Amino acid sequence: MQEDFRLIVDLVSVLAVAACGGLLAALVKQPVLLGYLIGGMIVGPAGLGLIKEVIQVETLAQFGVAFLLFALGVEFSFSELKKVQAIALGGGGLQITLTILITVLLCGVTGAWDVLPAKGVFLGSILSLSSTAVVLKCLMERNETETPHGQVMLGILVVQDLALGLMLAVLPALHEPPEVIGIAVLTALLRIGLFAAGAVAAGIWLIPPLLRLLARTESKELFLLGVVALCLGIALLTEYLGLSIEMGAFVAGLMISEVEYADQTLTYVEPLRDIFASLFFAAIGMLIDPVFLWNNLELILALVALVFVGKFLIITPLVKLFRYPLKTALIAGLGLAQIGEFSFVLASEGQALGLVSRQIYLLILGTTAVTLVITPFVLRLVPFLFNFAETMPWLKPYLEEEQPRDVSEELPSKDHVVVCGYGRVGKNLVKLLQQHQLPVVVIDQSERRIQQLRDAGVAYVYGNCVSLHVLETAGVNHAKGMAIALPDPMSTRLCLKRALELCPELDLVVRATQDKDIEMLYQLGAREVVQPEFEASLEMATYLLTDVGLSPAVIQREMQQIRNDHYLALRPERSATEVSRDLRQATLDLNRRWYPLPSGSPLIGMSLEEADMRYLTGASLMAIRRANGEEIDYPNNQTKLEAGDRLLVVGADEELAALAEFALGRAVVPGENSACQWITVNADSPVLSKTLVDLDVRQYEVEVQAIRRDGKFIPSPEGNMELRDGDQILLCGSLSSLNQLQPLFSLNNILPLG
Repeated sequence: MQEDFRLIVDLVSVLAVAACGGLLAALVKQPVLLGYLIGGMIVGPAGLGLIKEVIQVETLAQFGVAFLLFALGVEFSFSELKKVQAIALGGGGLQITLTILITVLLCGVTGAWDVLPAKGVFLGSILSLSSTAVVLKCLMERNETETPHGQVMLGILVVQDLALGLMLAVLPALHEPPEVIGIAVLTALLRIGLFAAGAVAAGIWLIPPLLRLLARTESKELFLLGVVALCLGIALLTEYLGLSIEMGAFVAGLMISEVEYADQTLTYVEPLRDIFASLFFAAIGMLIDPVFLWNNLELILALVALVFVGKFLIITPLVKLFRYPLKTALIAGLGLAQIGEFSFVLASEGQALGLVSRQIYLLILGTTAVTLVITPFVLRLVPFLFNFAETMPWLKPYLEEEQPRDVSEELPSKDHVVVCGYGRVGKNLVKLLQQHQLPVVVIDQSERRIQQLRDAGVAYVYGNCVSLHVLETAGVNHAKGMAIALPDPMSTRLCLKRALELCPELDLVVRATQDKDIEMLYQLGAREVVQPEFEASLEMATYLLTDVGLSPAVIQREMQQIRNDHYLALRPERSATEVSRDLRQATLDLNRRWYPLPSGSPLIGMSLEEADMRYLTGASLMAIRRANGEEIDYPNNQTKLEAGDRLLVVGADEELAALAEFALGRAVVPGENSACQWITVNADSPVLSKTLVDLDVRQYEVEVQAIRRDGKFIPSPEGNMELRDGDQILLCGSLSSLNQLQPLFSLNNILPLG
């Protein structure tokens, strides 16, 4: 077979097996990355041996990492990079240095290698690098590249990639005298400095006019061609300077990130990035020798455990040292605990220089490959680990909520609208609200978007809207309404749940990115759920039906009915098994529990509308499992509770405890002969700062059954409890008795139950 045609066959084979492996992994609910790696392992030299030109395929696969880093650079602008420069430069540099020093010391203590410190420095350099490609791919799949832990990890990874050029320069001089090593280091640093200066100059004077010139042609093909040529050209320049191709691609992306065509560039490059990234991961799989892994399984697993634990214990304290929350530090430690794909480059160079034997080289490859494979699973387990940790009272105080990183000078104090997310939907929403002179506060955790808010003069809170502290700072407790327009479903669910913990009666509208999330969001307490694709269909149908002569009133009534039915007429039919599976998957990131309804509970026989559990306790009911095995997912308000029911509920620990009290009858349940009303105490209320004993509402035959304070449900409060601004009091008694209390409580804010 001709050589050029052989390359085409190999390339098609790798892409095909990567697609098959990724599809199989997706079908069994595993990371597609795992499918790419296994696919490459099967067709590689150590597998079936179908791929002959491994070196040429690996060369093409480098495009995958180059495009991954280029896209990261476009999203990870200079302003965002500046926000994490301390942890990136300081933390990343310390992490590399400590890893190398600890490795050298361990080699010296154990006598593992006879030549020190050269071989120890070499092994430490390999261990210090983490996988930019794998971590970035996992973060992108979970929409977490802009989260605090995502930016910390990416900042450290950028420094590690930059250090690769330094390591490659020093590696040949490890056996030389110290002055030779010093010259090699200084030469490498000089190259890096010259390249950085050139990149800054090009980013200011060369790149913006070039992109504007390409954009003026209004040719998508020409724009894409120019961007790809720019990316790969800068990447080749860095390779020529002794740095890495990947570092050049990242810098090229950074240079474009500050230009107005950054979003357009990202849109065009993403398909190329995804194709070549799959090729790269398959090429990594081809380096894995399954027979060697099996024959040395115990040793490799021990090395994997040592690497994971060691890097976790180095990275986690370093991130915490730079004053990040413990939760962020733990996620970063777990996410960066593997050995990176660039370690293959160092290992190959080390073998060529005689620093390692063939056996040690294969052990390094095997250990690295296994850490790459298990990293996606570790990152997927993180939410479960934190949910478990938060059930431990002694651990919970250490997992503090993230604090806002910046707040605009003047925030509205009440009657404002909170908008979570300042993407395209959030930006349009803010514009429309401002046209009606409504005060708005935007929550976002992207430095680029926060800067846009600063420039536009819009009030903002810079932080993660999942955090209770961030939501409190935005004034959710006193807001008139709230809109959640976040890109990922997990953050949307958590934000919705936390907002309702603070303010149960909040008027809340949510964007559903997927149609399968609609019922989940309604069940969690959203007042309205909007699905953009369905809304576009309704608006187009409205226009067409009006154009053919149907009555506008009739059309509007039909469209509204579809919305009231939660777009049920537009959603594809799904089996009960599929609905149940999606429900379990969606609640994984929430604090959930199956709660058996106690026998004799006053809730038995009541409808969910009558019980109103979510408002009384804050816990949301997601599913009911009957005694006969029948399961009702997303039960509606008319569903009645029966003896023997098991309830799938989600909420904070305090809310679930309140639900248990509620189900036992220790908190009030609305009945036929009593009325129950929530009353909010505000700053002007005459009962402010009084105790429940001072109020003595029992003379009116009314009971104070519960108080909600700061999102916590307090059943049967003590008589010496003083009432505070924002407290919500649950009063129960006859309707006439409650009416007599109007002068005392100023009952203009009564919220009726049922």
